[in-house]
Amino acid sequence: MIEVEGLRKIFGTTVALDEVSFRVERGEIVGLLGPNGAGKTTMMRVLTGYLPPTAGRVRVGGHDVGEEPIEVRRLIGYLPETVPVYAELTVRDYLKFAADLRELPRIDVPDRMAVAMRQTGISDIGHRVIGHLSKGYRQRVGLAQALLHSPELLILDEPTVGLDPSQVVEIRSLIKELATHRTVILSSHILSEISQICTRVIVIHRGRIVAIDTQEDLERKLKGAEHVFVQLRAPANEALEAIRALPGIRSVAPAEAAAGTAAFSIECELGRDVREDLSRLALDRHWPILDLRSVAMSLEDMFLKLTGAGADPA
Repeated sequence: MIEVEGLRKIFGTTVALDEVSFRVERGEIVGLLGPNGAGKTTMMRVLTGYLPPTAGRVRVGGHDVGEEPIEVRRLIGYLPETVPVYAELTVRDYLKFAADLRELPRIDVPDRMAVAMRQTGISDIGHRVIGHLSKGYRQRVGLAQALLHSPELLILDEPTVGLDPSQVVEIRSLIKELATHRTVILSSHILSEISQICTRVIVIHRGRIVAIDTQEDLERKLKGAEHVFVQLRAPANEALEAIRALPGIRSVAPAEAAAGTAAFSIECELGRDVREDLSRLALDRHWPILDLRSVAMSLEDMFLKLTGAGADPA
């Protein structure tokens, strides 16, 4: 669906994108992850044809963005970070205006509007003035205009920025539903958003791609050790020394625990599962186990490892 080869975008002396290459297949939900200023929005504007590349090649649905911009835009539904709505128009009037801009056949417009409004949950507010709507509903109206022409590719730039927690949950759920029949590129600096919605992650830092993979495969590649959490009803100091003495243990760090219990975060050799040894130790010492689990590497940990501890993962 998307092919990017050697993409560069330069503004004056600032290199916003530097030798960026990747592919997105049809039906994928791909997260573009990076801190503010990493180049995410510039990438999306190039993909949609709003900005020309300085160098490199970008193809969407087999069409070159530079040579066939109109064909590319027909394939794309785009929701920029600032929702492009007119506050003085009603929802229906705005969507009619957006349909005219898209040059949709007039005979098809009522049906296209009805479908887009139903998909985004705004069928009952068509008569409302957009300026009187909450930010969450304005976001839905923006999504509706992006869906009017039934695009194959949906590009969303920070779709939940500025929303309250309940609105964030609503918009995330809506995006997942919309993604069932189309390819989606989702930009965000919110790590939890990417992990909850996307099937694959592109990590961009200072205009360069530093990783492309699923979250699970990124964890497997970046992991230097196994991590285990255990909570016992045991004397803390005695348990600490006993766990440190187990084979394969690299480090043991006390964790917060209720009175009368002891909890530890344990790092052990890569590929070694110490949970059986921990269970045997607890059984021998008559220490009841309250919690014992392997701890996965979070997307935050991966981001910091890929971009350096000094980067701001927002």
